[in-house]
Amino acid sequence: MGRLDGQVAIVTGGGSGIGREAAKMLAAEGAHVVVAGRRKEPLTQVVGEIQRAGGKAMARQADVGKHTEAVALARLTVDTLGRVDILVNNAGHSSKARSIRWVGKPEWDSVLDVNLNGVYALTQAVLPDMLARGGGTIVTVSSVAAFRPGLIGGAPYGAAKAAVRNLMGHVHTVLRDKGIRATTIMPAEVDTPILDNRPLPPDATARATMMRAEDVARAILLCVTLPPRTVIEEIVMSPTLQRDMSADLAVAGRAGGPEP
Repeated sequence: MGRLDGQVAIVTGGGSGIGREAAKMLAAEGAHVVVAGRRKEPLTQVVGEIQRAGGKAMARQADVGKHTEAVALARLTVDTLGRVDILVNNAGHSSKARSIRWVGKPEWDSVLDVNLNGVYALTQAVLPDMLARGGGTIVTVSSVAAFRPGLIGGAPYGAAKAAVRNLMGHVHTVLRDKGIRATTIMPAEVDTPILDNRPLPPDATARATMMRAEDVARAILLCVTLPPRTVIEEIVMSPTLQRDMSADLAVAGRAGGPEP
């Protein structure tokens, strides 16, 4: 018998990385997982893995950076499965240009739409069902860039992750007495596909020092399987070993700027 038997979970960015591992872990504990993301094929693969392992899952293609699609994802889940007990806001992406000097408005808007506005839209959309049933858990994957801004995460990503941390704090403060648990997880470097978008993608040696997606997924699982009387407000995670980022910073500072 799983700790999440009978519960329904939405995991965004579920086709790869942290979302993929979280979806599999939640399903292994008995949750019926809605695996959401922009690309259909990876979602189908994750759902197939879950079902072959005896779990319950379904794929839902949605770009949470688009308000209507985020709201539709929540409504479709409730209409199809009858409830939402757990929301994992994990979808995210960063900009190619990292310095505030070079970030153009389209990149700025795109990063904020997914990392902040999508979290707002989906969180707001699942709350009526959670509140009607007297409880629910919302876990948002932010980043250490929320409180350590710089060139590694980049200006728009850091700003969005700081804002979403504040938003989860608001949910916690305002709705905790109604049974809503809100958690922010802030990882440092994790070896996931988002790193491929960096101005200087880390090589195998650099990636070997990083956390793995399953490490953060285990933290998500902890937050949602604790008794309802307990909420973890924030988790900060980082690799034990620090690596030299001087080359990364040099390249990131020039990305998107004029050619030398």
